[in-house]
Parts: sequence; C-alpha cells; structure tokens
Amino acid sequence: MAGVDGPDRLATASPKASTPLADRAPLIAYVTDAESDAVLRETLLAELGEGAEVRRGDIVAATKSLKRSGTPLALVVDVSGVDQPLTALEELAMVVEPDVRVLVVGERQDAAFYRQLTRGLGVLEYLFKPLTQEMVARHLLPYLRHGSGPRDVHLRGGRVITVTGVRGGVGATTLAANLAWHLGEQARRHTALFDADLQSGAAALLLGARTTSGLRAALEHPERVDELFVERTAQPAGERLHVLAAEEKPFEPVQAKAGAAARLLAMLRRRYNFVVVDLPARSAGFGREVLEMAHQRVLVTDASLAGAREMLRFAAIPNAPTQSRRAVTVLNSAGQPGMLSEAQVKEALGEAPDLVVPWLPKLVPGAADLGEPAASGRGPFRKAILSLVQEVASIRAEGEDEVRKGLFARWFR
Repeated sequence: MAGVDGPDRLATASPKASTPLADRAPLIAYVTDAESDAVLRETLLAELGEGAEVRRGDIVAATKSLKRSGTPLALVVDVSGVDQPLTALEELAMVVEPDVRVLVVGERQDAAFYRQLTRGLGVLEYLFKPLTQEMVARHLLPYLRHGSGPRDVHLRGGRVITVTGVRGGVGATTLAANLAWHLGEQARRHTALFDADLQSGAAALLLGARTTSGLRAALEHPERVDELFVERTAQPAGERLHVLAAEEKPFEPVQAKAGAAARLLAMLRRRYNFVVVDLPARSAGFGREVLEMAHQRVLVTDASLAGAREMLRFAAIPNAPTQSRRAVTVLNSAGQPGMLSEAQVKEALGEAPDLVVPWLPKLVPGAADLGEPAASGRGPFRKAILSLVQEVASIRAEGEDEVRKGLFARWFR
C-alpha cells in the first residue's frame, strides 16, 4: 500500500529510514470487537509465527500507532464505525511504507464499496463481519503466507520529485536535501534522497550520510537490483530518511544501461513514500528516464539573466505521463548583491516564480559545513522549505512545527 510518509529531528545514533524487510513484523492486525480478535488470533498467529500481532482498535488507532513505529509486512485494519473509511485508508497510506500488504475488515456488504477498496485503492482483500475462521483462512491467509502473492501488489508507489538547478551553483542540492529531510524527519514520510550526480554530488554531505559504490552498480548492472540491494545501498540519514549517493572518480563516466534508472526508481517507490531526486541539469543519459517517472519537477535558478534564460528552457520540457501540473519554479538566493531584483526576474520569466528563497549567506553554508539541515532551525529558510513541501507534496504546516496532512488524492492529482 503506497503511502505518501518521520521523528521531529534527525536521529543521532544508528538511524534507519525504513525497517529492513527481515526485521519487519509479518503482520499487525487491528480489529474493534472481541469476536474478530479471537478469530484472527486463532487463524493467523499460529500460521505466521513470531512477531505477528492482533491489537484492539480501528483504522484511526492503526494510523496513530504506525506513525510512530515501523511498518509490518502485512496489515489488517478495521473500518467498522468509521464515517469516512476511504479517507481513513488514504491517511493510513501516508504513514506506512508503500510495500505493505493491506487487508480490510468492516461491516458494509455492498459490492460498490468492495470495488472501491480493491480496485480504486489497491486493498488486497475486504471481508465483512462477522468473521469466521474458514473465511479468514480462505480469503486472507493466502496473502499473508511468506512468499505468496506478488510483492508488487500494493496501493500505489511512492511519489517521485526531481529538483534541478537550471545552471550550476544555484543551490538546488541544498533545497533537495532539505526538502527530503523535512519530508522524512518532520512530516514522518518514508523518504529517499537520490543524488543523480555520481561524480560531484553533495547531497550526502549536506545530511551527514555515507556514500557507497552501490549506486553505480545499480545503474551499470540493473539485473542485480532488488529490494535487498536497495536496502543495503541506501544509507540512513534519519529514522525515516535514506540517501543514495556516490563519489565516483572525476571524468570517469558511469555507463548506465537503458532502463536501469527506471528499475531503480521502481524499487525505491516500493519502499518509500517520497523519492526526491537531485537531478543535475546536465545529467547523464539516465536523466531522461528519471524525468519520465517524475510526479513533480522543481526547477531552481538564481537571480541572474542567464538563470532566467535557462529556467524558460527547462520549464518548456513537456510533462512526464505521471506529472499532472507544470514544474514548480524557485528563485533561490533572492536579494544577493549584484544580482537581478525579484521584479527583474519576474519580467525576464514573464511571471513570478512559485517560490522565492532569500539570500542567507551565513545560515545555509554554515549548516552545510556541519552536515545539518538548514531547515532544522526557525527562520526564513525553514519557511521557504515548508512552502516547497506544500507545493510538491500537499503537506501544509500549521504554525512553524505542526504538519497537517491533505487528502491522499492530492498526491496523485
């Protein structure tokens, strides 16, 4: 079930962005009544073994609990008595990892509701009460047994957001890293930051994460890429934030195979609610594959005439099939001495940029040197990141620190 999903600050000791498959509970079930509780315990717990649990509560309780804890491999939720069960399922999708298998029980018996859940939302199965052991064994257990059923059957994959500086040095990597940090650690969404500049990318450095050779291997040998490969390659930068980055030798091109980037992104979308890609303007050949899978593009420029010109060129790139709105335009370092004014940039672009980030010569470089997100402190940069999060992820902040979720449908407008 794809969610679109982090603690309030970066973890400082052995952080993990997503729970490894081997460490995830095989099942957590939430039901509201004693009869269903007993049936699930008798039918499922002995079959699934250690780690499987049945808890009392409805889908709302499940969402609150899973926002603070790891996602199981499979999840049974009870929508009985919930006024808006579809909305409740959409909100649940925001806080769990996208590959979770979701099964639903409830009281409604109409076929239209069943179709909405299984076809519209991708729920694997729906059973109405009263539950029986035979019913659960026949209709639920096949989805829960280890290795049974396709692993790619879930609600939807995570959302891919590309961040591109239309020319070098405009601060796109800083914005991408802080966007990913906020989504993972503040908005509590499972998030991966993919630095597509394998020679000189700085995304990992900005978040204090490690680089590995796995990213190059994924692009040159896509046949090796599976969920375990992604799990080992993505490096933790927070409790719900991973970074995929490399430090390959300068002038040593990566020979990415056709379809490799698409395969890697598809695997990432299974595990993460958001995949933020720091995509250089002059990216390698796989850049086109990344753009074709983007749900939203962010274009970043500085207040220069050359930057405005490049912004117009990049904004004219046609939308990907999954991209429902035009690219979000960002003017970074506005007010920097010797550069164009905001009014002049607006005139050059023919319209105002969607977001303006002020020039902050002390805050942003200082945070980068410390490997800390500049958005972790209060101030204009944090406000700019909150605005960017709202633009690309439909997550609005109430005040400085509270994040309120919008409806799941807005993620996939």
